Amino acid sequence: MTTSTESGGIAPGDLYRLLAWFSPSYPIGAFSYSHGIEFAVETGRVKTASDLSQWIGHVLRHGAAWVDAVLLKEAYLAASQSEGGDAARLQELADLAAAWRGTAETALESAQQGGSFVMVTRAAWGHPAIDAFAAAGGQRPVALSIAIGVAAAAHKLPLRPVLAACLHAFAANLVSAAVRLIPLGQTDGQRALSMLLPVVESVADCALACPLDECGTAAPMVDLMSMLHETQYTRLFRS
Repeated sequence: MTTSTESGGIAPGDLYRLLAWFSPSYPIGAFSYSHGIEFAVETGRVKTASDLSQWIGHVLRHGAAWVDAVLLKEAYLAASQSEGGDAARLQELADLAAAWRGTAETALESAQQGGSFVMVTRAAWGHPAIDAFAAAGGQRPVALSIAIGVAAAAHKLPLRPVLAACLHAFAANLVSAAVRLIPLGQTDGQRALSMLLPVVESVADCALACPLDECGTAAPMVDLMSMLHETQYTRLFRS
């Protein structure tokens, strides 16, 4: 029998779910978004693997990825309160997450992926708690962070690995976008991702300890790049 120590502190079945949910093959459309990096590359702000790791690191520490980590944690805790979770709290968090975006493109990025995550996860990894959350929300948009928090709680996945996996997936998707945009070689892309390891670990730990009312963002340049991307002449990505 494989022990939790041998599997890195997470049960094999739980690890399998995480690998599936945060794989690039999970059909939520993440590949079609660059979170403003497309315009940052266009204007020469991001040129190298070092530039890229610093840019993404800032988003992880101070931008949407940081807020999403805290919101994911709060959604997980709310969904874990009792059988069926705290429905009112979950809807409050869903509304907050939908509002907590600086631009139309990043709002679309979060809501479209969140809706797709709920749909695919209900179909492939069904659970009554996820069905109940989807039914309670009706046609309202659901941010990806909230959807992941609810699904992770429903399947009783350990929160810390979920946070790390989510932050890694966010960073890896932006690295993949930059590899296509700069262009950056595959090896340099992996160097950039390697540089982000301590950032992901730190942000995951900080998110666990951060109360929601102390959470905020400080990434105005990222928001500006996203706004200017809306009118960029040629675009490969939706954000």
